[in-house]
Amino acid sequence: MLPIMISEGASGPLILKILGIKILIGIAAGFLIDILLNKFQKRKDEKSSIEDMCEHEHCHCEKGIWKSAIKHTINIFIFIFVISLILNIVIEFIGEDKLGGIISNKPIIGAFIACLIGLIPNCASSVILTELYLLGVLNLGLMIGGLLVNAGVGLLVLFKVNHNQKENIVILTTLYIIGVISAIVLQFLI
Repeated sequence: MLPIMISEGASGPLILKILGIKILIGIAAGFLIDILLNKFQKRKDEKSSIEDMCEHEHCHCEKGIWKSAIKHTINIFIFIFVISLILNIVIEFIGEDKLGGIISNKPIIGAFIACLIGLIPNCASSVILTELYLLGVLNLGLMIGGLLVNAGVGLLVLFKVNHNQKENIVILTTLYIIGVISAIVLQFLI
């Protein structure tokens, strides 16, 4: 978002406003999630996720960190590259104009769709959402909602590394719900 805004000559106050809103929502959501987890979830001791990853990848970390780190990096890079390539081809095929047309002028449905676009696991979704906002196709609330959901390739890495798929779905759903609620509320406040 930030490089697109700067390259398109967006005003400093607008950029700070967007970043400030995202920070405030992130802090509020983080505190709320922490409170809910501490209240409803029993903590359990689990063995290190690094040990789990090493066992699953059969990298023999105990024989040296460099070789295993390079192996993990290459595996994740290939995974991200293939998924990103496929997603970029799909986005190119659909087109940004069609995506913008689907979202605009539909405050509630638009929030769900903008956040679905934000779930696309690479920077293309944040570029699309930011450009559509700068073109006047999306309002600020929809853009921010979609950007809040966007975690870059972080979600790909989460699903590749964390083998607890139920936990991954909860994280993904929570992220999506926060984005949708934020988009809907911001459309009526801003």
